[in-house]
Amino acid sequence: MNEAPSRKLPGIGLRNLKTALSASLCALLYYFMDNRNPTFACIGAIFGMGANMDHSKLHGGNRLFGTIIGGFLGMGLFRIYLIFYPDGENRLLLVPLLFVGVVILIVLAQIFWVGAVQPGGVVLCIVLFNTPVDTYVSYALNRMLDTGCGVAMSLLINWLLPRERLEPWVEKVKAKFQR
Repeated sequence: MNEAPSRKLPGIGLRNLKTALSASLCALLYYFMDNRNPTFACIGAIFGMGANMDHSKLHGGNRLFGTIIGGFLGMGLFRIYLIFYPDGENRLLLVPLLFVGVVILIVLAQIFWVGAVQPGGVVLCIVLFNTPVDTYVSYALNRMLDTGCGVAMSLLINWLLPRERLEPWVEKVKAKFQR
């Protein structure tokens, strides 16, 4: 009989804890802001946490610059759409606008921040297809602000709690519990 190899369950590492801390601090901060939803700040915090500060800058930058590029591009294209359909009734025009938007998004990402394509595409699609006519500008601007808050929180946590500072402390705690 073949026995299945035993697998060790994944552990809870420092990045895991720092990611949870970053997202939770965003949610707590937003709790004190009336009528402000923490969802996109928390998402920004989760995307923005890397194994170290360089990775946090890279991943957070991808999310932040993608959101900014996709948000502004979405606002511009949605404005063009509203010129032809002020009431927002004919959504078919959004299909060619999306095509143009994705092409422009990729070009802008190549110029400003290569990793911005995927998160920028998400924001672009949401602005074009999932925001009411009267809130597309505020929606896009709020996504940029919220994402920036989340990414900033992850950068702050990674700066305050770098692996080099935490590993000796974690080893001391483990040693106390292994006695």
